[in-house]
Formats: sequence, structure tokens, C-alpha cells
Amino acid sequence: MNKLKEFDKKFLDSNNKFIAGVDEAGRGPLAGPVVAAAVIFDDKIVIDEVNDSKKVSEKVREQLYDIIIEHAVDYGVGIVDEKTIDKINILQATLMAMKEAVNCLSITPDLILIDGNRTFESKLETLSIVKGDSLSFSIAAASILAKVTRDRIMRTASKKFPEYLWYKNKGYGTKEHVTAIKEHGPTSLHRISFLGNILDQEVLL
Repeated sequence: MNKLKEFDKKFLDSNNKFIAGVDEAGRGPLAGPVVAAAVIFDDKIVIDEVNDSKKVSEKVREQLYDIIIEHAVDYGVGIVDEKTIDKINILQATLMAMKEAVNCLSITPDLILIDGNRTFESKLETLSIVKGDSLSFSIAAASILAKVTRDRIMRTASKKFPEYLWYKNKGYGTKEHVTAIKEHGPTSLHRISFLGNILDQEVLL
């Protein structure tokens, strides 16, 4: 039996019929939004390839994205942009995206399993699971939906700002990305609050 699915099944009982797994993608990048997803599955649905998005190749994630959406009872996505991240900080922006993803669900979950050690404020029951994307089937599925959604956003943005190679680095602080910021300056999609050291170095040069 699928271990991740077994983990979720432990929470099912007469009071918990619908369990939503929630995860995010994009806490660390220098540019672009943070994206969260929430996914609810029927207790009989198993997709063996589903795992923590970081353990699955980009090609397989893209394939799983469609399979997850096809087999989910319900799913939702929340996106918080870089301007809001700069305004309220990445932790609060992440929790906001997670809450938005849950609010997009048409089915109200009885329990929300959230990857990490923090939960957002909710009238619904929430439970944080450290390394949940490696333990829970629904959280792992949410991690894939969030990651694929965000990657697609950054690939599209890369066409407008090709110098930063977002189609490849997805906004993360690779050497090439940092060099491009120093050469061309930040764009409207950069998180200015993340660029302190890079911009300071540029001023010093």
C-alpha cells in the first residue's frame, strides 16, 4: 500500500471525511510570487508517482499535474505576488497564499494538513506537518500543483524579461540570475526585500 496514502488515511474517521493537503512553492526565490495549492482526494484514489515535488523531475511533475487535477475531488490555488511579499514578508505571504488556496475549494474540508510548522488562521481545523510533503499524499500532491503553477508563471515572465533566465532558474538566486540583477537592475517582478545584499554590492562597485 502507498505509504503517503496510508498516512492520510490515519486522519479519516466519522468526523473527518474530507482532508485537504496544503503546500507552497516559491518561498526562497528573488523574483515572482509565492504559490500555494490545496487538494482533496477520495480515500480510494492512489497515484503512486506522487511525492514531494522536489523529488520528482520537472517532466514528471508536469504529467502529474493533469493526473492530480483529474482525480482530485477538489483543488484550489492561491497566489500572492512579489509586491505583497515585500509589504508583509514571505512567511505571512505564504500563509496568505495557503489560506487563499483553501478558500478556493468548493468543498469545505473537515481537516487541513499543512506542510511545515506553521498554520494560518482558520475556522476550520488545521494541523501542521513537518516535512509533510514527504509524508502525506494530499500534501505531496499540493506541492506538485503549487510548483508546476509557479514554474509556468515564471516561464511566461521569462519571455518579458529574458535576461534573467527565469525559464531555467524560476526566479531563484542562481549565479546567472544574480549577475543579471547587477547588470540590468531589478524588474517589477523582483522581491526588493530579498535583494539587499545584491543591490548593496552593486552600489559598492
